[in-house]
Order: sequence, then C-alpha cells, then structure tokens
Amino acid sequence: MAPSLISRTKYLAALLFLALILQTCNGFYLPGSYMHTYSNGDEIYAKVNSLTSIETELPFSYYSLPYCKPQGGIKKSAENLGELLMGDQIDNSPYRFRMNVNESVYLCTTPPLSENEVKLLKQRTHDLYQVNMILDNLPVMRFTNQNGVKIQWTGFPVGYSPPSSNDDFIINHLKFKVFIHEYEGAGVEIIGTGEEGMGVISEADKKKASGYEIVGFEVVPCSVKYDPEKMTKLHTYDSIKTVSCPQELENSQIIRERERVSFTYEVEFLKSNVRWPSRWDAYLKMEGARVHWFSILNSLMVIFFLAGIVFVIFLRTVRRDLARYEELDKEAQAQMNEELSGWKLVVGDVFREPNHSKLLCVMVADGVQITGMAVVTIVFAALGFMSPASRGMLLTGMILLYLFLGIAAGYVGVRMWRTIKGSSEGWRSVSWSIACFFPGIVFVILTVLNFILWGSKSTGAIPISLYFVLLSLWFCISVPLTLLGGLLGTRAEPIEYPVRTNQIPREIPPHKYPSWLLVLGAGTLPFGTLFIELFFILSSIWLGRFYYVFGFLLVVFTLLVIVCAEVSVVLTYMHLCVEDWMWWWKAFYASGSVALYVFLYSINYLVFDLRSLSGSVSATLYLGYSLIMAIAIMLSTGTIGFLTSFYFVHYLFSSVKID
Repeated sequence: MAPSLISRTKYLAALLFLALILQTCNGFYLPGSYMHTYSNGDEIYAKVNSLTSIETELPFSYYSLPYCKPQGGIKKSAENLGELLMGDQIDNSPYRFRMNVNESVYLCTTPPLSENEVKLLKQRTHDLYQVNMILDNLPVMRFTNQNGVKIQWTGFPVGYSPPSSNDDFIINHLKFKVFIHEYEGAGVEIIGTGEEGMGVISEADKKKASGYEIVGFEVVPCSVKYDPEKMTKLHTYDSIKTVSCPQELENSQIIRERERVSFTYEVEFLKSNVRWPSRWDAYLKMEGARVHWFSILNSLMVIFFLAGIVFVIFLRTVRRDLARYEELDKEAQAQMNEELSGWKLVVGDVFREPNHSKLLCVMVADGVQITGMAVVTIVFAALGFMSPASRGMLLTGMILLYLFLGIAAGYVGVRMWRTIKGSSEGWRSVSWSIACFFPGIVFVILTVLNFILWGSKSTGAIPISLYFVLLSLWFCISVPLTLLGGLLGTRAEPIEYPVRTNQIPREIPPHKYPSWLLVLGAGTLPFGTLFIELFFILSSIWLGRFYYVFGFLLVVFTLLVIVCAEVSVVLTYMHLCVEDWMWWWKAFYASGSVALYVFLYSINYLVFDLRSLSGSVSATLYLGYSLIMAIAIMLSTGTIGFLTSFYFVHYLFSSVKID
C-alpha cells in the first residue's frame, strides 16, 4: 500500500513539474531577444557598435571618427562580460526611424575636417573598416555583386577608394530598408525589448495586441557631395529631397582637409512575410552550405571507418592475448613470461609513478574543466539557447561554466594525486596549481595582447575595471570551488591498483623508432575529424561571419572524443607491447598532440586565408588568441585520451591472474 502511495505521489509530482515547464514555455520566447511591436509613428533609434575590420582585427569606437552625435549626448548600452571581452562598444546614435514613415532626413554638417581627422578617415578607409549599426537588435545588412555573385555583408564601409582615382571618398548618405511584419495576437502583452532585459509574454491579460515587428534591416551606402552653405541652414531631422547614389566621382564627397561633410539618410518601410522568430535566418545562412555539409559528412564517414577498423583489430588482439594467458596454469604462465615479451612483462612497473606526476594531475584536472565547459556550451547552443541575438552570451556562459566546474577539476586532480601517491599529503598545493595553471597562462597572454591593444587605442582592450572583475571571479569563485573539489577528492576512495609495483624499475628495451614520433603521428587522426569544422569556426571569428551550426559541431565534438580515446588506447597498448611501461605522458600527448596541428593550421589559415590581415600588431593578436585555443584543445583532448588509457590499463591488468 505504502509503495503504491509513494509511486502515485511521484507520478503526480512529475505531472505537476511537466505542467509548470509547459506553462513556462508558453510564457517565454526561447531563445534570444524578445519580440517588440511598434505602432505607426513610434520612434525607434538605431544603435552603433564598434568599427571593425578583417584587415586589422582591431575594433575602434564609432565616435572616434567625425560622425554626427546624438542630441542628448553619447550613452553606452549595458554590456555583458562577453561583449566587453570581444571589444563590442554599443552606443546610441542620432539615426531615428518612425514606424511606417518613409522619409529623407538631414542629420548634421561637420566643422571643416582637420589634418588629424582626414588622416584617420583615410586610414580607416584603406583598412576596410565597417560601421556596424543595430536596429531592434538586428545588425544592418548590405548586399554587393562581385563577378555576378550576390554577397551578403553585415555593416557598411567607412569610405571607399576607387581604383580609377587617387582620392578617398566618405560614406555620408545611407538608404535604409526596414522590413516589417504586421502582428496581431490575442491575450498577449509585450513587456520590455529583450535586448535590454528579460521580456515576458504574459497571458494574464486577455487583450489584443497589434502592431509591427521589425524583421529585416538593410542599407545601401552612398557618397554624396552637398553644398555645405545650404545644408548648414537645415536643422537635425529636417526633410530633404530623395537622393540617388551618384555614379560620377565628382558628385561624391571627397575626404580632404578643410572639407565640410554633411550626413543624411533616408528610410523606406517594406512589408514582409517573414515572421519575427525567423528574422535571423537571413544572417545565419552560411556561404558554401552544400560544400560544408558534404565535407563534414565525408569526414565523419572516413573517420568512423578508420576508427572502427582500428577498434575491431585492437579488441581481437587483446582478447586473444588474455584468453591465451588465462588458459595456462601457473607453471606455464611463468614459462610463457620467460619466453614471450609484451605487455605481460611490465606488470610490476605499469603503475609506477610517472615523472612530474603533480603537473600531470594539474593538466588532467584543467582538461576536465575545459571539456566539461565545452560539452555543456555546445549542447546548449545546439538546443538553441545561445542565440546570436544575445551578443556576448556565448562567451559569458563559457566563462561562468568554467568557473563553476572548478569543483570537478579539483576533485579529479586530487583523487588522481591520491591514487598516484597513496596519500592526500600536498592536496592543497595541487588544488591551488589546478586553479591557477590554465587561467594563469591565459591571463599572461591576454595581458601581453592587452598592452598591444592599449597602445593602438582599440576598444578591444580590456579596461582596468574589467581586469579586477575577472580577477575577482577567478579568486572568489574558481579558486574556492577548486579547493572544495580537492577536499571532496581527499575524502573519496582512491583507485586501487590491481597489481603491485616492483621496487626496482624494469629496464626499457631500445625502440626501433622514437616514441615521440608515434605520439606526434597519433594526433593526425583526431585532427582529421576537426579541421573542416575548424575552418568555419576560424572564418566566423576572424572574417566576421555568424557561426550557428552547433548541431554539426556537437556531432564533430562527439566524434573527436571517440577518436581521441581510441587513438590514445591503441598507442598505449603499442608501448606496453614493446615493454615500455612509461605510458602516462605518452597517453596524454597521443591525443593532445592534435593541438600542435590545430596551431599549425591556424598559421596556415593566417598565411593563405587571411591575406587581407595587415600589420604585425594584427598578426600578433591572431597568433596569441590561436595559442590560447591550441592550449585549451591540448588539455581537453589529452585528458580524454589519458583517462581512457588509464581505465584501459587498469582493466587490462585486473583481468590477468597475478600471484
């Protein structure tokens, strides 16, 4: 009777929990920003992000150039941790739109350009800097035709330098197209914009809400020469005649000292059948999608095929050895040990403490932390919780996950330390090393890069205040949690070795080929699963493209984990077969060596795919960030390979009868 009552209570509780989830899903839009409807005539102000360039990768503030400023002064938008680290600086702008009102508007006329302003405008033009404008959380988009191919860009250039002229021209007139979708809903109330806070769609009030949603934002940039004497008589937002973009250079606004530049824009509202939840689809279309899909599928098939063959051969070999060993009696086993060589002869040395055991524990623990962060982030992104509309949330989420996973890193590192040493002595030192090893490396590299960015006066430089925030997060959250994890590791049962270790180490016979050659070669197979996806990831980071195929990334990551585990186990078995019992570090670097190929591929990408990247500063930034990525990949993949090999060796020798 009692068990029946308990099961019924659990069943009702599960139903209640499911109902709450369904109610929550009905009340919120997941993921990303929340819908905001506008009525006819409602004023909407565009925002501006940092100026960016694929040539320098150094972001600069929009108002570092002589652009028109808002009447109420420049106000920065609230930015999250990820936006600050990525160099985003979102400010308000004077560009005003009135819902469903098509108009041509005058903004301002600059004072005569100074020598420094002309130099800066020319430099930003030559470096292909883009202005990034945002309306209702949508980046502005433009289209160009190159060799008959329509190419999509986000943002518009600061200026342009025609090949037929030695002069540079500034973009001072913008033709906007705002695509809107008429919305009508019953029992829906819109609260907030989602961009600046949590927006809720409540069903509490049974009212009708109707209006227009912004579902697209495009621009055609122009350079138009105006008469400054006539334009200065106008006031901000005065109407002007519609301007057609001039084809002749003499009618374009040249960048020259003492020139006065007038800024204008026009806006046209167009009805669209695109609904609000689908408005980001246009941004997330990847160029060469067919090539992307077929390349990934081909890579998956090849790697699965190779890994399957290796795994089948490996299982057959080990099972045959074990079967032969178990079938013999003790006397025959002793005779077999004298006659045969192989992994059976290193039974008294296979669990001998490795060199630099503390460093190995620290690196494995940090690898667990990085791998856990990657798994959770990729899964949540694949499920759609990391919307590109939420700028910086991906990086912010990764940092917070890394901080809180310190408890797992401390636990794994200290438990492994106890297993190797046989006692908990020195666990605090191990925990502190775990908390400071990888973050310390990243901190040193970022500090060096930050001094370079400060010297360039880029908005990509991390402010001093953010440094203190990061240090506070590090020492107030990550370190205590790592120490807590270490404490839990001291109380956990250490892993018992299945065999005793001899007092005198066995001599390792000379190898025909050096071990490091096998270790380096082993990294090529995991790299084969990764390099195609790596190209798209690097393109999204350095060429300003959106990356949102996290479903594919999840598949590739899963495959990478499997291949790293198999490669490391196979290499460990090969070393044990030639009586090399020093397998610990080799198991780690067998899969971790993929990081070397990732870094070399990053250099290849810099040389052949980022040809537009100019200057030693930009190259240094690229290599610095690539080095951080390679170290993280080494720790993650090395940890996967080592832990798999450890449990394989433990299983292998626990299956053998030893006196």
